[in-house]
Amino acid sequence: MTMPVMEPDLDATLLKAWAQAIDEGPFSSLCWGERIAFDNPDSLTLLGALSAWTDRVRLVTTVIVPQLHDPVMLAKALATGDMLSGGRLTVGIGVGGRHEDYNAVGADPKTQTMRAMAERVAVMKRVWAGETTTDSVRPVGPPPVQSRGPRLLVGTIGPKTVRSASTWADGMAGTTLDLDVVKQNELFDVARAAWTEAGKPAPHLATSFWFAFGAADEARAQVHRHLRRYMNWIPAEYVDAMAPTTGWAGSEDDLLAVLRKFADIGTDEVHLIPTSSDIGQLRRAIDVAAAL
Repeated sequence: MTMPVMEPDLDATLLKAWAQAIDEGPFSSLCWGERIAFDNPDSLTLLGALSAWTDRVRLVTTVIVPQLHDPVMLAKALATGDMLSGGRLTVGIGVGGRHEDYNAVGADPKTQTMRAMAERVAVMKRVWAGETTTDSVRPVGPPPVQSRGPRLLVGTIGPKTVRSASTWADGMAGTTLDLDVVKQNELFDVARAAWTEAGKPAPHLATSFWFAFGAADEARAQVHRHLRRYMNWIPAEYVDAMAPTTGWAGSEDDLLAVLRKFADIGTDEVHLIPTSSDIGQLRRAIDVAAAL
């Protein structure tokens, strides 16, 4: 389950209630995404709060963009989160899809590449291994709880990205807009083959999609409102055109059927993305997850 971090009018009370309900429910992971030029909470600050608010569930960043951070400071922050959470951190990493986020922090949009991301991942792994990256007297700590650092997932929707990440990632955290199970399985097959070729264990296979519960028209309108707000860097007419077929909207039985289809193709996790901060939507998703 993803936290409603891209919704308006958030506060600590609401975020804590969501986090604790997710932790108490049957979910395997609690996820949240990163944006800079938006009014969502800072991802790394939120990591500290989520570590304190939860005890069981894995904490998954979906995704952090390393090019928006100094890699040593990012490695230190993530290692701190891994320590505070008792080794429950998984780091989803991606290049990001918005130049405005790069511009907001003075990052070079030319680094929005898989190569530049892999270079920063290599630095982070050196930090987590306890190597000194400069002539400092002591290495940068704290050491992560998990040996060699948190599990890394590459955020992707394309085969080229999957193949290029097979040397450093432990799996993928993709996104499906139209819930096409056949296309998703084709991408999973690319990952399975790439990880085998790299001589690595089978990859963790995760995907995600937006969801809304309710009567058909009402739930679809909720998804549409969320997309209009979240995808504010895309012309509104394009968002309006894609909204009727993006994500999922309907009843508990309908969602259960969709999740079972993804399970049938070997999906390890589906990261559900809320389109409302209404905790009632979360409670309904808890019921569905409990029925799987």
